[in-house]
Amino acid sequence: MITEADQNYLKEIYLLELDHDQVTTSMLADLFGFSPATVTGMLKKLSGRGWVSYEPYQGVVLTDSGRTIAMEVIRHHRLIESFLAKTLHVPWDRVHDEAEKLEHVLSEYLEERIDDLLGHPTLDPHGSPIPSRDGAIKRSTRKRLADLKEGARAEIMEVYDRDPEVLERLDRLGLHPGTQVEVLEVEPVDGLITLKPAGAEPVVLGRTLAGRVFVGEPAGLRARTTG
Repeated sequence: MITEADQNYLKEIYLLELDHDQVTTSMLADLFGFSPATVTGMLKKLSGRGWVSYEPYQGVVLTDSGRTIAMEVIRHHRLIESFLAKTLHVPWDRVHDEAEKLEHVLSEYLEERIDDLLGHPTLDPHGSPIPSRDGAIKRSTRKRLADLKEGARAEIMEVYDRDPEVLERLDRLGLHPGTQVEVLEVEPVDGLITLKPAGAEPVVLGRTLAGRVFVGEPAGLRARTTG
């Protein structure tokens, strides 16, 4: 029987794989606040179930069956976030923590009802893709806003959803998924970034905050590129 802890590990391994070439024991220990020995024991258990491939000092990788479980949990989480935001009008800086509590107990029946009610959304309130019922997920090339150069134009695609203070700050600045921005200036010493959101006054972000925002090509440019 799969436990809530099993699901959490598989989900977090998948999410770490998005931004890292190798997911290590120390990454998971830092994330969960456990000792490396505790994490190693859990990874050995998951490996024994066939859900991950794990070798000491070589990192951990999800197997196909482990990825299937991770996708189901992530689908539940992001559908719940969307339901809370769109139907109950819960602020986007609160929906993550609430979804964390509910993702493990959502039945397949309620999952389907929520999906139908919302019109089968493909993105959650933070711009993260929602896996389909069969576990497929659209993974785009992620670039951090902090890595853009002066003069670059981009569209915010996704924001880091685990820090309410970050989300509150981005909300005040009007920086949401779908917002198009231009980088006006990057300070060479402290890395402060001056942005011009479309239709708004320029705003200044530190590198830490800018590193929590993921961007892609503006919609108009994407259409010309793929058309």
